[in-house]
Amino acid sequence: MKILIIEDEEELAKSIDQYLSAENYLCETVSTFSEAMAKVGIYEYDCILLDITLPDGNGLKILEELKKENKQDGVIIISARNSLDDKIKGLEIGADDYLTKPFHLSELTARIFSLIRRKQFSNANIIRHNELEIDLLARTVSVNHTGVSLTKKEFDLLIYFIGNKNRVLSKSILAEHLSGDFADMLDNHDFVYAHVKNLKKKLTDAGCEPYIKTVYGTGYKWESDN
Repeated sequence: MKILIIEDEEELAKSIDQYLSAENYLCETVSTFSEAMAKVGIYEYDCILLDITLPDGNGLKILEELKKENKQDGVIIISARNSLDDKIKGLEIGADDYLTKPFHLSELTARIFSLIRRKQFSNANIIRHNELEIDLLARTVSVNHTGVSLTKKEFDLLIYFIGNKNRVLSKSILAEHLSGDFADMLDNHDFVYAHVKNLKKKLTDAGCEPYIKTVYGTGYKWESDN
């Protein structure tokens, strides 16, 4: 799961990044309005942590731009402002949640997990797809009640496929999801092929139907009627 942290307090941003990274989230951090606008204009995120007060602009304008472009990134406002007007305005524009500083990082993590679960998986902790079962909290996968051992990236890839079922995902989108903006520095996306190949093999060997389909010249998709 990919998170964008928009926060100009360096130590707080660093703490959030380290904490969420330890919780298996892929994090990117920016500290200015202009950097944030550039990021959200190019990339997609499972969740954006948005500070309202930035040195070169109002964070709410970033939220307005996301909604104007009809982007589906989840947004949690994190701000020292605690006035009711700011909170209401942010939620009216389209923020999914609001957390006032200071806050416990464990609470922030719980809010992020809840938001992603609500948006992608109808508020479920357990995803059941025919013979496949995924426990989002424990980060475990089983096929026909037998555990399947996946790497972190394979697990994230599986969740991303299921969260975007029947949608063709290009290699560049998958590379961005797995590696963030570091993907732009790579000469090719062969590592995506390797991760998809390994994931498909592990699931198939465990008795799972071949839901991951190759769309030649384009990418891959999770094909299912369910």
